[in-house]
Amino acid sequence: MSKREKDDVELLRTWTLPSAATLGSSVRAKGILLEMRARLPASSRKLLVLEAGELVLAMPATAKSEFNAAATLVSAAMTGIESLPVIPREIEDILTIKSGERHRWLADGRLPSAGTRTVRLAGRAKKITFHVFDPRIVEDLLNSGQVDAWREDDAAAAAENRRRAAYKAKLTRSLRKGAGARDAAADGGASPRDEAVAPLDDWEAFGRDGLLR
Repeated sequence: MSKREKDDVELLRTWTLPSAATLGSSVRAKGILLEMRARLPASSRKLLVLEAGELVLAMPATAKSEFNAAATLVSAAMTGIESLPVIPREIEDILTIKSGERHRWLADGRLPSAGTRTVRLAGRAKKITFHVFDPRIVEDLLNSGQVDAWREDDAAAAAENRRRAAYKAKLTRSLRKGAGARDAAADGGASPRDEAVAPLDDWEAFGRDGLLR
């Protein structure tokens, strides 16, 4: 066998991602891949790929030492992979929720945080900090249908807020209208209607003098 043929022989290792780890999410599966790559030497990271729900590590036969080192790191990292914290984009995909819902439910305590994580953006000096979530809690939310109940609660609360806002606006308009009428009366004196119903001085004497006959 020529040297070229030997170099073409690949060293191959695969690891199946359990459903308990991915929670049925392709975004979560890709996140696990990125987590595994981050633990490898820079020269080996791109050689670990995701294919049909499996992590695949392939190298030429000449890279046996590098392959064995990388395979050992991935195998160790796969232990307890189901407990890897869920990051924001993953929980949104798993639960099929929007960013606004995640922020609202996190703020009011319905969606418990498992802590925060700070990372540096690729190629930038800037760091970002975000909340992560316990995968078991996320799984419970997925299976319980709790998200639908939260949405119904939010819709009811929004409807009530709109009703209160409409009532407050109506009351404000009414008060302004009443204040305007009082101001007009003060500026222009009594209205014709007020004069019509106002008591007349010496009305009885006026009648006695026969002026109404």
